[in-house]
Amino acid sequence: MSLDPFDDERRIREAWDAVQIVRPVHYTLFTFGESVLSYYLVCERSAPKQTVSIRQGDIRITRPLIITPESGHPVFDNFFLGDEGEAIVDFLLERTAAFSNLRLANESGPERIVTDSLEEAVSKLNQQLDAEEEDRVAILTAPEHLASVALIKYATERILASAPGNIQELRERGFLP
Repeated sequence: MSLDPFDDERRIREAWDAVQIVRPVHYTLFTFGESVLSYYLVCERSAPKQTVSIRQGDIRITRPLIITPESGHPVFDNFFLGDEGEAIVDFLLERTAAFSNLRLANESGPERIVTDSLEEAVSKLNQQLDAEEEDRVAILTAPEHLASVALIKYATERILASAPGNIQELRERGFLP
């Protein structure tokens, strides 16, 4: 890892931009308790070429019902696969309070290898989800070495999109002025 913070930020930005949420979901997270973000993660494999891996999973985001000093730090369970993920989490935590008091746990099924291109695999998954009238499952794409970054990006975008509504609910319930 370099000592130049601008180089680190550039590297993190490149990793963040290399992953995509190609089928987003449009619902907010619960203010209290647990929310489940279901996904398909489609990764371009480095070898052999012309194959992709598909993994189905859920990210469970739990907000504590009682906030204690110990619950002030976010916890990421089963997210990191030896790639850029940990550096990105550190970068995000230094710049936003949206993650405080959260526990994020990733649960994914077995990896399935297909000989489709990335675009073909995504198209087939989109058709499947449309046929099932499923609107609560996202499709994420990433190079294989950035799989964790895709999961972090998906969770981050849902957390940040949900924050204004969650704050409003806290105000309505008398927890905030």
